[in-house]
Amino acid sequence: MPDLIMSQICKKYGSVTAVENANLTFETGKLTALLGPSGCGKTTLLRMIAGLEVPTFGDIILAGESIVSKSAEQRKFGMVFQSFALFPHLNVQRNVSYSLRISGVDAAMRRAKAQELLDLVQLGDKGERKIGQLSGGQRQRVAIARALAQEPEVFLLDEPMSALDAQLRGDLQMQLRLLQQKLGITTIVVTHDQREAMTMADQIVVMSHGRIEQIGSPQEIYHKPANSFVANFIGNANLLDGVATATGIRVGETDIAVSDRDEFGAGQRVTLFCRPEAVTLHDTPAKNALPGTVTFVRDEGPIREIHLTTPAGDITAEIPGSFEETVKIDDKLHAILPENLLHLLPERAHDQNEAAR
Repeated sequence: MPDLIMSQICKKYGSVTAVENANLTFETGKLTALLGPSGCGKTTLLRMIAGLEVPTFGDIILAGESIVSKSAEQRKFGMVFQSFALFPHLNVQRNVSYSLRISGVDAAMRRAKAQELLDLVQLGDKGERKIGQLSGGQRQRVAIARALAQEPEVFLLDEPMSALDAQLRGDLQMQLRLLQQKLGITTIVVTHDQREAMTMADQIVVMSHGRIEQIGSPQEIYHKPANSFVANFIGNANLLDGVATATGIRVGETDIAVSDRDEFGAGQRVTLFCRPEAVTLHDTPAKNALPGTVTFVRDEGPIREIHLTTPAGDITAEIPGSFEETVKIDDKLHAILPENLLHLLPERAHDQNEAAR
């Protein structure tokens, strides 16, 4: 199936712009995650793809044909909502085959197709059970099987795992990703969970205030964020404001060398970006070192998160956990920032500018 393309899509509700100038390509057979905080426009974008909302401007194209005027029923897209909306009075098998019955498929074929899909989502022995007898994770898989029964050209999921506990959510993320890869269906998932997006997606679309901040693979988004919003939203980030120099950035009274300076010229105000796992801690000064005082230690077992206050700003380092406590509050250490793992980003918006967006 050809790619699904959104061209200059805009959605307004009166004077409020929910989605602004979205240009996206959803590649055939790939999984795209629409990621962002509540109210950023990701669900509105998904609903426009599904045909449940009509764009104010722009076009949605599939196989070279505009589908923006087609109804949800005409688009033949499968969709799973936050609320699974299963029929409690029907058993699992009949929930899955419901759309086939509406389409006029005969009973024998409905049962065979439902069984095939239940086997696919590892619920092959649960067909006769009532919905109320299933766990949350099992209900989610029934909802997925029911959506797949329509043999959708595009599969849409709106935060389908948000109500599940953390461990079950992690297990189902992996199962859904493996299922999607096996079937090769173009899939779009709305989520506010960064880990979910990183686990499942071929492509992540990060959104904020109705705008697309960055599009890229999980590794691109994580290691080379386009701006401080993306850096902060995906994982933990160290962000230090300063001025670009010929070789890097000056933060406070310290010059930090940076290999990847991108397009920033000397004298330009920029933000230095570094992931906590790249920072190392030394007792003595070294190149690219910021002296600091330990203010907080969070022990997470495999790693220990060390927070320091430095003259240039706060720094977080993630170091391997150990059985013996080696770093404690008020220790004086130097945070070493590796030259090859640092990046310069556009200057951060101040709080008042961010609020005005």
